[in-house]
Amino acid sequence: MPATPAWPPQSAPRLFVETELSPGEIKIDGPQAHYLISVMRIKIGEAIKLFDDRTGEWAGVARSIGKRDLILEVTDQLREREPVPDLWLCAAPIKKGRIDWIAEKACELGVDRLVPVLTRRAVVDKLNLERLRTHMIEAAEQCGRTALPRLDEMVKLPALLRDWPEERVLFFADETGGVPAVDAMRANPGPAAILIGPEGGFDESEREAIKAHPRAIGIALGPRILRAETAAAAAVALWMGAAGDW
Repeated sequence: MPATPAWPPQSAPRLFVETELSPGEIKIDGPQAHYLISVMRIKIGEAIKLFDDRTGEWAGVARSIGKRDLILEVTDQLREREPVPDLWLCAAPIKKGRIDWIAEKACELGVDRLVPVLTRRAVVDKLNLERLRTHMIEAAEQCGRTALPRLDEMVKLPALLRDWPEERVLFFADETGGVPAVDAMRANPGPAAILIGPEGGFDESEREAIKAHPRAIGIALGPRILRAETAAAAAVALWMGAAGDW
């Protein structure tokens, strides 16, 4: 006998919705409707995967399609919301495009929270948080995540250090040298954060302030000089590996 095709199929579009999902009908409009109707060419009866960052992932079926909106029937819960590793990424803002990339990869790699941190050498002092969240949503839609990273308002480095929670280790990428990252991370399990500086690195007074913090640990990311966005992705990947998430 031929195998029963998987439902919903792997090729089904995947969409984040703000509405908490449960069985029943849901209306999709705006850019999301345009994507499903005009880009994906969804037909009545076809399946869409939905997730809401609260209840997990659900299967939906197109029941009616208009010019600018469509009605989906939410049917089966496919997965619960995933457990999220307790890791924050605290990153200095960098040029547009590169900071978008950091937001995207933070989501793909499983980060729980993204905290933009303003430092003295940062060439950017304002961020479009709505744009960054859009990049994280698109990444989650594509990589299968059922949880979105929290995205904070930008905070100045002194305030970040002043209000730092006692239970959380702060690994900071220290270009002047530090403990090999994997060794430091394996020796300090539990809630953690990674702090990455701007393109020009932390200035000397900032580095001294970070080093003086009781929860801060300087880490080295290898023998090569890394761009800020590369350092962020590399450090997160190392932490996930050390924590057993990969």
